[in-house]
Amino acid sequence: MEAHSLKEILYANTREGELYRNIDNDRVECFACGHRCKIGEGKEGICKIRFLKNGKLYVPWGYVSSIALDPIEKKPFYHVLPGSIALSFGMLGCDFHCSFCQNWVTSQTLRDPDATSSVEIISAERIVDLARYHKVKIITSTYNEPLITSEWSVEIFKLAKKFGMITSYVSNGNGTSEVIDYLRPWLDLFKIDLKCFNDKEYRKMGGVLKNVLDTIKAAFDKKFWVEIVTLIIPGINDSDDELRDIAKYISGISREIPWHLTAYHPDYKITDVPATPARTLIRAVEIGYEEGLHYVYAGNIPGGVRNYENTYCPNCRELIVERRGYYIIRNNLNKNLCPKCLTIIPGVWS
Repeated sequence: MEAHSLKEILYANTREGELYRNIDNDRVECFACGHRCKIGEGKEGICKIRFLKNGKLYVPWGYVSSIALDPIEKKPFYHVLPGSIALSFGMLGCDFHCSFCQNWVTSQTLRDPDATSSVEIISAERIVDLARYHKVKIITSTYNEPLITSEWSVEIFKLAKKFGMITSYVSNGNGTSEVIDYLRPWLDLFKIDLKCFNDKEYRKMGGVLKNVLDTIKAAFDKKFWVEIVTLIIPGINDSDDELRDIAKYISGISREIPWHLTAYHPDYKITDVPATPARTLIRAVEIGYEEGLHYVYAGNIPGGVRNYENTYCPNCRELIVERRGYYIIRNNLNKNLCPKCLTIIPGVWS
């Protein structure tokens, strides 16, 4: 599908959004993401999928670029229904342009001519019907940046909630207070990337560090279940000092927020950077524990990161959940308690 015809299809599959306000007769402010784009008539936001037409902000609606069944551990959520399957869906577009993006084919489609993707026209009802057919308990907006397509996600989540489903975002965390409040009634789980702790590096990606830090704090304060992921890239964010700064920030909010350290694999525009070695992930996990976090995990190298894929009781060190990659080997959780000392293990377990 050619880029211009894809854009025509995307523009046709839109609806007036809710996450914006009028500035004057010619412009609106969009607050779906932290860029707070001021958009003029006939123009798009930085994401390239939210645009102003006839004085109204139009937003993506009624399609997916991808839809699949995934282990919840792949998101990754380690403190949510271990071993469960989630129905994952995504649209197109992103408000960032990370050179190391692992989902660049969908996130950068309208920005990069080498990123080609297609879409499937589908209703919110059909997506929820698919989740019910496959008997999944969790439905997830992922693959692209979900914050910029929040109106569509909420449409789906409202229906999913009628059937008792758990809803989740896999996000870069470039949020606003308005979008957090908008999502709060309908969204349960919030996986947020904290890509580094350096504002200069964040600006290279198209973001601002403070926006992400504020979103993490707001999501925790608003009682979403939050898990944080840092993709460790050699030479960019793998210094002990930077990893320690991240761990200190998370611990300062709550020692019970799980922190995932994942390995970079060469992709997109920085293929000359080597894959992250297991020893770097192991050291990062150790730093997280040194800074007081209770749940720190190494991922993407199944079986190669000691026992750091597992969940242990922070009080008595009893093994709670044993994992290898996306597979659950043992789950010893007693409802939400350590089976040995009865310490509460935070998460969404039922």
